[in-house]
Amino acid sequence: MYPNHGRIVFRVCILRFRLVFCSPDLSGGNSKGFTISPVDSAAMGLRTMTKADIPAGMRLKEIAGWNQTAADWKRFLEASPQGCFAAEHDGKICGTATTISFENRFAWIGMILVDPEYRSQGIGTKLLEKAIEYLDDLRISAIKLDATPQGKPLYEKLQFVPEYEIERWTLRRSPAQMAKRSEFDAEEPLSPELLASIFEGDKESFGADRSFLLKSLHADAPEFTTGIWNARVMEGYALGRRGSFADHLGPWMARNTVAACNLLETFLARSSREAVVVDSLKSNTVAGELLMSFGFTYSRPLTRMYRGSNDYPGRPELLCAILGPEFG
Repeated sequence: MYPNHGRIVFRVCILRFRLVFCSPDLSGGNSKGFTISPVDSAAMGLRTMTKADIPAGMRLKEIAGWNQTAADWKRFLEASPQGCFAAEHDGKICGTATTISFENRFAWIGMILVDPEYRSQGIGTKLLEKAIEYLDDLRISAIKLDATPQGKPLYEKLQFVPEYEIERWTLRRSPAQMAKRSEFDAEEPLSPELLASIFEGDKESFGADRSFLLKSLHADAPEFTTGIWNARVMEGYALGRRGSFADHLGPWMARNTVAACNLLETFLARSSREAVVVDSLKSNTVAGELLMSFGFTYSRPLTRMYRGSNDYPGRPELLCAILGPEFG
C-alpha cells in the first residue's frame, strides 16, 4: 500500500516505436570519419576539471550523443572536486573523466569522453589511468564502471573484471500517445521520513550510502521519486531525472513483480517526454519483460566491471535498473 500518496491505476500501454541512441566508442576508435592529426605531446596536459569547464564537457557529450545535462556535470564536480579530470591541448579541452566515491567502500569512474579529432592517440587511456591513480591514492578497495563492448578490452587490460550485464532499453512515444496517457491523482510530496526509508533501501541494494546523490536527483525531479510500502516494509522505489533528450528511469528497485510494474507505470505516467531511457539488469527477466510489454526496445549492452576487492556488492538481484552508467 502507499501511505498517504494516492493510488496507482493499473494500465498496460503497448507502444511500438524505436529510438536509437548514440553509443560512445570508449576504446578510442574513430568511427565518425574525422581526420586525426597527431597531437603535440608537449602541448597536451591533464588537469583537475572545474565548474568553469562544464560547457566544454557539455560539448563533448553532445558530440557523443549522450543524455547528461549541465546539472549532472555539477553533481560530478561537487561530489568529487579533486577527482574529475580534463585533457587539454593548446587551451582546448579534448577529453574528460569523472570519479565519485561512495563511503570509500567503492568508487565510480564515468564520463570518459574524447573529442573525435583527438581519438586514437591514447587520451582516453591516460584519463582512465589518471582516475585510477587518484582513487588508488585514496586507498579505495574497489573501482567500478559500466563498459561498452568497445571499451571492455581496454578495461580488462587495466585489471577490471565483469560483475554483471546491463541492457539499455529505450522508448519513444508519439505526441498522440502522450496526449492519451493516464493522468495520476496529484500527490503530496514525500515526507522526510519516507525519503529516508528510500535512501536506506537504496543503500541495501546498491551496497553503499549515496543519499547525497539521490537527494540531488529528487530535488530536481521530485515527481519521479516513488516508493511502495506494505505494512511499513518497503517493496520498491524509483527515482528519475530529465536528461538532455530523454527522461531516465533509475534507480528502480522492486522485491516483486507487482511493485516493479507499479513503479514503471507511475514513472511513465509522470514523464512528459516522448523519449525514455532505462538501464536494466540483464539477469532481471521480470524487468525486461515489463519493459517490452510497455513498448521499450533493446538498444545496447553494457558490462558492469570492477577492479580490486568487491567487498560491498549490494543486492543486485533486487534491482530492475541502475541509476546510470555514469553514476552506478
